[in-house]
Amino acid sequence: MARTLTVLIVDDQDAFRATARLVIEFTDGFEMAGEAVDGTEAVRRFGELEPDLVLMDIMMPGMDGIEATRRILTTNPRARIIVLSTYDADVYQSRALDAGAIAFVSKADFGPDSLIKAWAASAESEG
Repeated sequence: MARTLTVLIVDDQDAFRATARLVIEFTDGFEMAGEAVDGTEAVRRFGELEPDLVLMDIMMPGMDGIEATRRILTTNPRARIIVLSTYDADVYQSRALDAGAIAFVSKADFGPDSLIKAWAASAESEG
């Protein structure tokens, strides 16, 4: 990876945001840009921070991750968003990808390897 990529974490659960921070901290080539606790804040923080990547929870109070993904991509079609969830991939994966996410990752499977794999797949499809 040629440069360090900045990441915005969006999740309403403190414990998962802490876990995601650790994953980013221990994954070469990635660093924290900031955090948000719901979709509305995610849209605002994305505009302020312009991160390279967003880790977006799917189910949050207020605006959910699917709608926040759509809104971010409306303002910046080049945004890269990975949707994370504990919910059934059979139901939510297609909704996340249809909204424009680059990947859907189960929170149980989230770690450095899945982060790098999702980013690399996105970069390949772009190039």
